Formats: sequence, C-alpha cells, structure tokens
Amino acid sequence: MKRLLADLFSRRASNNPLFVALLAASVTLAACGGGGGDDNGSNQPVSNVAPDKPTAASGTPASTPSAASAPAAASAPSPASTPASNGAPSSVNTPSAASAPAAASAPSAASSPSASTPASETGTSGSGNAGSANSTDTPSTPTVASNTAPIVIDGTLSNVNQLVNMPYVSVTFCVPGKQGASQCASVDHMLLDTGSVGVRVISAALGAALGAKLPAQTGASNDPTGTAAIAQCALFASGYTWGSTRRADVTIGEKTASGIPIQLIGDSGFTWTPSDCSSRGGPGMNDVAHLGANGIVGIGNLARDYPGAANAPLAANYYYCPTPWSCTAASVPLNKQTANPVAAFATDNNGTIIRLPAVPPTGLASVTGELVFGIGTRENNALPATPTLVVVTDDRGGFTTNYRGRTVSSFVDSGSNGLFFQDSTLPLMTGNTWFAPATTQSLSAIMISKTGNAQSSVPFSIADASSLFALGYAAYGNLGGASSSYFIWGLPFFYGRSVYTALSGVQAATQKGPYVAF
Repeated sequence: MKRLLADLFSRRASNNPLFVALLAASVTLAACGGGGGDDNGSNQPVSNVAPDKPTAASGTPASTPSAASAPAAASAPSPASTPASNGAPSSVNTPSAASAPAAASAPSAASSPSASTPASETGTSGSGNAGSANSTDTPSTPTVASNTAPIVIDGTLSNVNQLVNMPYVSVTFCVPGKQGASQCASVDHMLLDTGSVGVRVISAALGAALGAKLPAQTGASNDPTGTAAIAQCALFASGYTWGSTRRADVTIGEKTASGIPIQLIGDSGFTWTPSDCSSRGGPGMNDVAHLGANGIVGIGNLARDYPGAANAPLAANYYYCPTPWSCTAASVPLNKQTANPVAAFATDNNGTIIRLPAVPPTGLASVTGELVFGIGTRENNALPATPTLVVVTDDRGGFTTNYRGRTVSSFVDSGSNGLFFQDSTLPLMTGNTWFAPATTQSLSAIMISKTGNAQSSVPFSIADASSLFALGYAAYGNLGGASSSYFIWGLPFFYGRSVYTALSGVQAATQKGPYVAF
C-alpha cells in the first residue's frame, strides 16, 4: 500500500465493520487509532477511516467551516512545498475467524529520540490557567497548567512526506519505577486519537535498548504456563500494527500513568506475524514511514483496549507467544490489556479536552493546540454551562448522524484527518475518494445523542481537496472524503472548538460518561 501521508489511520476493525476509535494516521485504529472496547466486556468493533497521501494540484480553495466557541484563528503563513504522490482513502477491514500464522517481514527502522526524564504528576494541586492555543508558525509561549500538554499539527516528522491534519503529542516512556537518561526516552509526534484506546509506540522510535528493558506483559488467561509473552495485532482500515505488549511508565505533560501495558510496534523480537493478522487486506504499519507517526496515543471513551478479549480469544487481537515464532490467540484479563493512559492517571482521569484554534479557508502550515486532562476537575477543564451539545455515546464512542435525510453510525475522531461521509453530489479527486467540489460547499449534519434525543445541527464546509493539497500545508478545516457507511467527524471538526471526551462509566462534570461534548 502507498504510504499514508494525509492521514494514515482509520480505526481498528473487529468482528463487524463498526467505526470506533484511529486511526491512525488515522490508525483507527480500529482507528488507525487502534483498538477499543468497553469495560463491560462487550465485543464491538473498532475502526476508522484514513486517506492516503494527496496529489499535488492547482486551484484556490474557498471558505472554511464555521467555528464554534473556542480559540480564534491566526493569520495564514506563506505557502510551503507541494506534497507528493496521491492515494485513496483506505476502507475498513472486517476481521474474520482466527487462522494459522504466517511469516511477515520485519519493519524498517526509524531514528531514535534522545532520552530524558519525565516531569512528575502534580495531582490535584494548583488549578492554573490553560495555555491559549496559537495557530501561527511561531506561537507565543503559553502558561502551562499541570494538567495540560501541547498539541502540534505540522509536516515536520522525519523521514515522512507532508502529513495532513495529524495531531501530535510528545510522550515520555520509562522503565516502570525508574527515571534517568538510560531508563527513559521522550518520543515526539505521537498521534493523538480519540477514536482508539491505548498507547502504541514504534520500537525504532523508542530505541531498541530501552524497548528491551521494558518488562514483557505475560499472564494470558488461556496460557497454560502463564509466563508466555503477550503480543498484539491492532487492525486499522489502513493496515495493522504488530508487536509485543510491554509495561511502561507513560508521561504526557506532567501526568504519569504508572506501569501500564503498551504495544511496542515492530518489536525486533516479534518479526513473525500471525496470518489472521497479516491477511486482513492492509499492510503492516510497523515503522514510521507507513504509520505517519512515531506511535499512537488512544484516548477514547474506554479505559482498556478490548474488553471482549477478557472473556474469550478474539480473531486478530491478542496472542500469547511461548516463542516469537509461535503465537496462539489469547484471552487477556483487563489489567493486562493495552490501556488508555488517562484512566490510569492519579487525578484528572475522567476524560480529556482537545482545544484547537480555527484555521482560515486556505489552511495553515502548522497549528498549536492544547490537550487538557480531566473534565470538571479544576478551573481550566470545566464543562460549559450550556455546551452546544452533549452527545451520549456507546462505550466505543458511537452515536448517529443524520445527513441529507440519511441516518448512519457516527464517531468523533481526532485520528481521522478529514470529515468522511456519503454524498454522491460531491465530485471526487481523480483516482481517490477525497471530495473536490468546484466551489466550496457550505453543509450541515445533525448529530443525534445515543440516549435522551439530544441533537444539534452542525455546520461545516467542504473545499476542493486538490486545491488544498497544492498549498502544501498541514492543517485544513474544510477537507473531506467519501465513506459509504459512516459519518466520521474527523480532525476538521475539532478546529475552532473545545471537544470533550468523557470516559465510560465515570462521572465527568455534571454527567456520567461516555459522552462527547463541545
């Protein structure tokens, strides 16, 4: 498959083609974002939509989507270089029953970041003021609260061509309970994905030496020895990630999730991939060039990656591996599954807020925003008294959207780099499924809450993707593509808004999650 440059992810698919959270690059994992599940043990699919690298084209895009209350837009920077070759969005893969494993090639290496020591979590002390988002190329230094971390959307990831609408955060990984240069490494350009659950880092980006020090996760329920290493296949519409499950202290900003299970993508000790993982129709996204990120930070509505796997082995999911070349589908207890780091924080652990500025009609070369931990736990994360809409979702973030009289399953997904929906009246770019209307279209769709009949009409705009891509920028608020079965509110929805994602079963401000609000 071609490199996913515009948005590599799509969310991880399970036994059904339901979208739920990454992708990744939009992994969706089952977004490219990557896995998902609910803590009640239901077995629903996870997956996401993710287009490929755009084609350079000429043209002038028109108006941008109208923004909700949030940071104001900054002036547009001068044009950057034009992106390279083109590709079509990936479709969601639906896993089938497990089958015998087959050999797979080892992933290519990426550069290793420098090591550093993470900051300590401050807990509930200090409310602080959240740093204001700044969308210029040279943002001013904001006041940083202890429950925030910066988000950057840019095209500067090493060894990868221009990436579009990819929100990144930096993460520090440490051997559990350890600190210091030889025990920790900071990894930037980790895709921030509300459409998936769990932290997944590419081994080469983390560094082989540190990766080897992270303790292997063991203890699959159906492992007769209880000592075999657990590995995972995370399926996305764009492909899959494969690697061992390890434990690490994960720090984002000043918040630390201690000793949580993570996926080490492309682990050099696990280069053999089970065939029911590798045969899902997409390529291995086990290196930076194919993933479009150094890893994924899945912060969806669930605390654990795939609760259904706690009850029975699932196809193309978890495995226990007595040897790196001999793996069996595994049932994995919740506390050993890839975890949402936010749920594991000591405080501010009931959800997140993504705050991004609006962008002008022609996009921006880069955007700086803010990830806020907690909802209603301190002054800088209060839910508005009258939010535009609180969308109650299922445990995987699903609700419905009505567009032009058609009601379909829907997700709000920062790991998808466009707005994806069905509209046969909108022309497409030649050779792919990005929308390319001759003039910018002002549209709207109705979000409908899973319960309570709450709904709201949300305006948005769709511009000519070829004209946008020709500008060579990294952030566009009016980019969209075709999806036959779902309405995916990808990153363009987040521009100009504060978007709240509340964890399932947890009180978040005035309401219990799961929900999405803005």
